[in-house]
Amino acid sequence: MSQETPFPWPPGSATGVGSMPGTDPAEAVAVVLGELPGFPYLPELPDRGPGADLTGRTAALLTGLAVETTTRGWRFAGRPGREMRHAAGLLQRDLDALEQAASGCDTALKIQVCGPWTLAATIELSRSQNPALADPGAVADLAQSLAEVVAAHVADVRKRVPGATVLLQLDEPALPAALAGRVPSASGLNMVAAIDAADATLALRTVLTAAKAFAIVHCCAEDIPFHILRDCGAGAVGFDLSLLRRDEEDGLAETAEAGLGILAGAASSTEQERGKRPSSPSPRDTAARVIALWHRMGLPAAKLAEQVVITPACGLAGASPAGARAALARCREAAMIMPELIEEGQR
Repeated sequence: MSQETPFPWPPGSATGVGSMPGTDPAEAVAVVLGELPGFPYLPELPDRGPGADLTGRTAALLTGLAVETTTRGWRFAGRPGREMRHAAGLLQRDLDALEQAASGCDTALKIQVCGPWTLAATIELSRSQNPALADPGAVADLAQSLAEVVAAHVADVRKRVPGATVLLQLDEPALPAALAGRVPSASGLNMVAAIDAADATLALRTVLTAAKAFAIVHCCAEDIPFHILRDCGAGAVGFDLSLLRRDEEDGLAETAEAGLGILAGAASSTEQERGKRPSSPSPRDTAARVIALWHRMGLPAAKLAEQVVITPACGLAGASPAGARAALARCREAAMIMPELIEEGQR
């Protein structure tokens, strides 16, 4: 009888980050289910325009807060309007496509929403045009509203795909910039004041606690604050392996030693997918990168295959359809052969 792991995915798993190219949700869901049958996810299709992007898609879920589009992106509005209805409609079509195609799914299934700090960095205040990040009250309202809706969103997906174990991923690409005071003000001449690490942790914890699901915080940016991701209640962290510096590996090692799952963005970039470089790394090369990192951190090889999930470096919206499919397939194949490569290295 095999011992159960503390993670909701099977050993040797791969998944995607979130976005895919194209505009057809049924087609995108079919690709994801076909290439990642052990750990699929709800694909996002930002090529459809405003409302399908990370910020607009999540803003459509919020209660008590309304947003509208501007020439620069999104800002708070007095009441929900056409843009929010459009965004909500796009998300519902995505969920309908998932429900129809994944009705028999009995694996881990990941959905993604924008985290509170990236929302605050990408939604403007209605009057000043500064990011909401500049107003602690607006940030608190965003975090609270997001906490109120994520549980309902998770419950909706569970109802639509009752056999699946639903995981929630918070995407926080702007978190490092918010912590470092690198988010520009409306004028672009100044930066919004850096946020406090304790405040960052609290807002993330508020949302993740409300979700009542195994949670992942994903950050495909430099300077990942692993200490915050460890302390906020996440069950796993995701990142772009190509952006991880050697001096950050200790933070990642401490995160793994604390028992969090690791979603390692090890697959090649979209530039390689499109042939701008001589060749794409093979699945074996992709798996070997992850194993080499694990060994450098001095972590036990026995836990690697169950604790680590291989993903693309980041979202795949910029890839061609064939390139996106190839990237997912490479992740799946790399994850499958990783246990074999680990065993080879121990001989």
